[in-house]
Amino acid sequence: MARIVVVTGGRSGIGRAIATRFAADGDRVYITGRAEDTIARATQEIDASHPGEVIGVVCDSTRPRDVARLANDVDEHIDVLVNASGGLVAAEPSDDPLEELRDTWNAHLAQNVLGAVLTTAALRDLLGPRSTVISLGSIGAERRGGAYGAAKAALAAWSAGLSAELGPTGITSNVVSPGYIAGTDFFRGGMTDTRHEMLVEETHDKRPGSPQDVAELVFYLASPGARHITGQTIHLNGGAFTTR
Repeated sequence: MARIVVVTGGRSGIGRAIATRFAADGDRVYITGRAEDTIARATQEIDASHPGEVIGVVCDSTRPRDVARLANDVDEHIDVLVNASGGLVAAEPSDDPLEELRDTWNAHLAQNVLGAVLTTAALRDLLGPRSTVISLGSIGAERRGGAYGAAKAALAAWSAGLSAELGPTGITSNVVSPGYIAGTDFFRGGMTDTRHEMLVEETHDKRPGSPQDVAELVFYLASPGARHITGQTIHLNGGAFTTR
Protein backbone atom coordinates (compact mmCIF):
# COMPACT_ATOMS: atom_id res chain seq x y z
CA MET A 1 0.00 0.00 0.00
CA ALA A 2 1.40 3.40 -0.98
CA ARG A 3 2.43 5.69 1.85
CA ILE A 4 2.01 9.44 2.08
CA VAL A 5 5.41 11.14 2.45
CA VAL A 6 6.30 14.82 2.88
CA VAL A 7 9.89 15.90 2.19
CA THR A 8 10.75 19.55 2.80
CA GLY A 9 13.63 20.82 0.70
CA GLY A 10 12.95 18.01 -1.75
CA ARG A 11 13.88 19.79 -4.96
CA SER A 12 17.62 19.05 -4.90
CA GLY A 13 20.53 17.35 -3.15
CA ILE A 14 19.80 15.06 -0.22
CA GLY A 15 16.13 16.04 -0.06
CA ARG A 16 15.63 15.10 -3.69
CA ALA A 17 17.41 11.77 -3.21
CA ILE A 18 15.08 11.00 -0.29
CA ALA A 19 11.99 11.94 -2.27
CA THR A 20 13.18 9.84 -5.20
CA ARG A 21 13.74 6.80 -2.96
CA PHE A 22 10.18 6.88 -1.66
CA ALA A 23 8.76 7.54 -5.13
CA ALA A 24 10.68 4.51 -6.39
CA ASP A 25 8.77 2.45 -3.82
CA GLY A 26 5.46 3.67 -5.24
CA ASP A 27 4.66 6.18 -2.50
CA ARG A 28 2.88 9.50 -2.91
CA VAL A 29 5.51 12.12 -2.14
CA TYR A 30 4.99 15.82 -1.49
CA ILE A 31 8.15 17.87 -1.98
CA THR A 32 8.56 21.49 -0.95
CA GLY A 33 10.83 24.35 -1.89
CA ARG A 34 10.74 28.12 -2.07
CA ALA A 35 10.97 28.63 -5.84
CA GLU A 36 8.05 27.62 -8.03
CA ASP A 37 10.13 26.93 -11.14
CA THR A 38 12.64 24.61 -9.46
CA ILE A 39 9.91 22.76 -7.58
CA ALA A 40 7.93 22.25 -10.79
CA ARG A 41 11.00 20.95 -12.62
CA ALA A 42 12.01 18.55 -9.83
CA THR A 43 8.45 17.28 -9.48
CA GLN A 44 8.21 16.52 -13.18
CA GLU A 45 11.63 14.84 -13.37
CA ILE A 46 11.10 12.57 -10.35
CA ASP A 47 7.49 11.77 -11.20
CA ALA A 48 8.30 10.84 -14.79
CA SER A 49 10.85 8.17 -13.87
CA HIS A 50 9.31 6.42 -10.85
CA PRO A 51 6.06 4.60 -10.08
CA GLY A 52 5.07 6.83 -7.17
CA GLU A 53 3.22 10.12 -7.45
CA VAL A 54 5.18 13.32 -6.76
CA ILE A 55 3.43 16.56 -5.86
CA GLY A 56 5.31 19.86 -5.59
CA VAL A 57 4.29 22.54 -3.13
CA VAL A 58 5.87 25.99 -2.93
CA CYS A 59 6.63 26.48 0.75
CA ASP A 60 9.21 28.30 2.86
CA SER A 61 9.31 26.21 6.02
CA THR A 62 10.32 29.22 8.13
CA ARG A 63 7.06 31.04 7.31
CA PRO A 64 3.99 30.07 9.41
CA ARG A 65 1.55 30.94 6.62
CA ASP A 66 3.42 28.73 4.17
CA VAL A 67 3.46 25.67 6.41
CA ALA A 68 -0.21 26.19 7.30
CA ARG A 69 -0.98 26.23 3.58
CA LEU A 70 1.16 23.08 3.16
CA ALA A 71 -1.04 21.30 5.72
CA ASN A 72 -4.12 22.35 3.79
CA ASP A 73 -2.62 21.18 0.50
CA VAL A 74 -1.70 17.75 1.89
CA ASP A 75 -4.85 17.26 3.99
CA GLU A 76 -4.46 13.49 4.39
CA HIS A 77 -2.80 11.12 6.82
CA ILE A 78 1.00 11.45 6.64
CA ASP A 79 3.05 8.31 7.13
CA VAL A 80 6.49 9.92 6.83
CA LEU A 81 7.58 13.51 7.41
CA VAL A 82 11.16 14.32 6.46
CA ASN A 83 12.48 17.71 7.54
CA ALA A 84 15.26 17.99 4.97
CA SER A 85 15.32 21.73 4.30
CA GLY A 86 18.22 23.67 5.75
CA GLY A 87 21.85 24.38 5.06
CA LEU A 88 24.36 27.18 5.22
CA VAL A 89 22.87 30.67 5.20
CA ALA A 90 24.50 33.98 4.32
CA ALA A 91 23.14 36.93 6.30
CA GLU A 92 22.96 40.41 4.84
CA PRO A 93 26.23 42.34 5.31
CA SER A 94 26.13 45.06 7.95
CA ASP A 95 28.39 47.91 9.01
CA ASP A 96 27.93 46.69 12.59
CA PRO A 97 29.80 43.37 13.09
CA LEU A 98 27.67 42.45 16.10
CA GLU A 99 24.47 43.00 14.15
CA GLU A 100 25.84 40.91 11.30
CA LEU A 101 26.80 38.14 13.76
CA ARG A 102 23.32 38.23 15.29
CA ASP A 103 21.68 38.08 11.87
CA THR A 104 23.88 35.17 10.81
CA TRP A 105 22.96 33.14 13.88
CA ASN A 106 19.27 34.00 13.59
CA ALA A 107 19.28 32.95 9.93
CA HIS A 108 20.89 29.59 10.69
CA LEU A 109 18.55 28.90 13.58
CA ALA A 110 15.52 29.77 11.47
CA GLN A 111 16.57 27.69 8.49
CA ASN A 112 17.85 24.63 10.37
CA VAL A 113 15.65 24.43 13.48
CA LEU A 114 12.61 26.67 13.27
CA GLY A 115 11.62 25.35 9.85
CA ALA A 116 11.43 21.79 11.17
CA VAL A 117 9.58 22.91 14.30
CA LEU A 118 6.98 24.90 12.36
CA THR A 119 6.48 22.24 9.70
CA THR A 120 6.03 19.46 12.23
CA ALA A 121 3.62 21.53 14.31
CA ALA A 122 1.57 22.45 11.23
CA LEU A 123 1.34 18.82 10.09
CA ARG A 124 0.97 17.30 13.57
CA ASP A 125 -2.74 16.52 13.23
CA LEU A 126 -2.04 14.60 10.00
CA LEU A 127 0.36 12.24 11.78
CA GLY A 128 -0.91 9.14 13.53
CA PRO A 129 0.12 5.76 14.98
CA ARG A 130 3.03 4.29 13.00
CA SER A 131 3.93 7.66 11.46
CA THR A 132 7.54 8.81 11.66
CA VAL A 133 9.31 12.17 11.71
CA ILE A 134 12.89 12.23 10.43
CA SER A 135 14.99 15.40 10.50
CA LEU A 136 18.37 15.99 8.85
CA GLY A 137 21.17 16.98 11.22
CA SER A 138 24.88 17.30 10.52
CA ILE A 139 28.30 16.23 11.74
CA GLY A 140 28.76 19.98 12.19
CA ALA A 141 26.74 19.65 15.40
CA GLU A 142 29.65 17.73 16.89
CA ARG A 143 32.60 19.86 15.78
CA ARG A 144 33.67 22.94 13.84
CA GLY A 145 30.10 23.82 13.03
CA GLY A 146 29.74 27.46 14.04
CA ALA A 147 26.21 28.84 13.82
CA TYR A 148 25.19 26.04 11.45
CA GLY A 149 26.47 23.32 13.78
CA ALA A 150 24.86 24.90 16.82
CA ALA A 151 21.54 25.00 14.98
CA LYS A 152 21.82 21.33 14.05
CA ALA A 153 22.65 20.48 17.68
CA ALA A 154 19.49 22.30 18.72
CA LEU A 155 17.56 20.33 16.09
CA ALA A 156 18.71 17.07 17.68
CA ALA A 157 17.67 18.25 21.14
CA TRP A 158 14.25 19.26 19.82
CA SER A 159 13.81 15.93 18.03
CA ALA A 160 14.58 13.97 21.19
CA GLY A 161 11.96 15.97 23.05
CA LEU A 162 9.50 15.41 20.21
CA SER A 163 10.10 11.67 20.50
CA ALA A 164 9.18 11.74 24.18
CA GLU A 165 6.06 13.77 23.41
CA LEU A 166 4.79 11.73 20.46
CA GLY A 167 6.13 8.29 21.36
CA PRO A 168 3.07 7.29 23.45
CA THR A 169 0.89 7.91 20.37
CA GLY A 170 3.01 5.54 18.23
CA ILE A 171 4.97 8.20 16.35
CA THR A 172 8.76 7.98 16.13
CA SER A 173 11.16 10.90 15.81
CA ASN A 174 14.82 10.64 14.85
CA VAL A 175 17.66 12.67 13.36
CA VAL A 176 19.92 11.44 10.57
CA SER A 177 23.23 13.26 10.91
CA PRO A 178 25.37 13.03 7.75
CA GLY A 179 29.05 13.76 7.49
CA TYR A 180 30.62 14.93 4.23
CA ILE A 181 28.21 14.23 1.38
CA ALA A 182 29.51 14.76 -2.13
CA GLY A 183 27.31 15.60 -5.09
CA THR A 184 25.29 18.43 -3.54
CA ASP A 185 25.49 22.22 -3.67
CA PHE A 186 25.88 22.48 0.12
CA PHE A 187 29.30 24.15 -0.09
CA ARG A 188 28.12 26.57 -2.78
CA GLY A 189 31.28 26.27 -4.83
CA GLY A 190 33.55 26.38 -1.81
CA MET A 191 34.75 22.78 -1.97
CA THR A 192 38.40 22.49 -3.03
CA ASP A 193 40.38 19.37 -3.88
CA THR A 194 42.41 19.83 -0.70
CA ARG A 195 39.33 20.10 1.50
CA HIS A 196 37.73 17.12 -0.23
CA GLU A 197 40.81 14.99 0.40
CA MET A 198 40.95 16.06 4.06
CA LEU A 199 37.30 15.16 4.66
CA VAL A 200 37.66 11.80 2.93
CA GLU A 201 40.82 11.04 4.92
CA GLU A 202 38.85 11.50 8.16
CA THR A 203 36.58 8.60 7.28
CA HIS A 204 37.31 4.93 7.99
CA ASP A 205 36.11 3.74 4.60
CA LYS A 206 37.99 6.45 2.70
CA ARG A 207 35.12 7.75 0.64
CA PRO A 208 32.63 10.61 0.81
CA GLY A 209 29.00 9.87 1.47
CA SER A 210 26.38 10.24 -1.24
CA PRO A 211 22.82 11.55 -1.17
CA GLN A 212 21.72 7.98 -1.84
CA ASP A 213 23.44 6.82 1.38
CA VAL A 214 21.28 9.27 3.33
CA ALA A 215 18.14 8.36 1.41
CA GLU A 216 18.54 4.66 2.18
CA LEU A 217 18.95 5.31 5.91
CA VAL A 218 15.91 7.57 5.98
CA PHE A 219 13.94 4.94 4.05
CA TYR A 220 14.92 2.30 6.61
CA LEU A 221 13.89 4.50 9.55
CA ALA A 222 10.47 4.79 7.95
CA SER A 223 10.15 1.01 7.61
CA PRO A 224 8.33 -1.43 9.92
CA GLY A 225 11.69 -2.81 11.06
CA ALA A 226 12.61 0.52 12.68
CA ARG A 227 9.55 1.04 14.88
CA HIS A 228 11.55 0.76 18.13
CA ILE A 229 14.13 3.32 17.02
CA THR A 230 13.13 6.73 18.32
CA GLY A 231 14.70 9.69 20.08
CA GLN A 232 18.02 8.98 18.37
CA THR A 233 20.61 10.89 16.37
CA ILE A 234 22.01 8.39 13.89
CA HIS A 235 25.39 9.30 12.46
CA LEU A 236 26.17 8.58 8.82
CA ASN A 237 29.74 9.60 8.13
CA GLY A 238 31.92 6.59 7.32
CA GLY A 239 33.48 6.71 10.78
CA ALA A 240 34.61 10.35 10.65
CA PHE A 241 32.74 10.81 13.92
CA THR A 242 32.20 7.74 16.09
CA THR A 243 30.01 7.08 19.11
CA ARG A 244 29.94 4.33 21.74
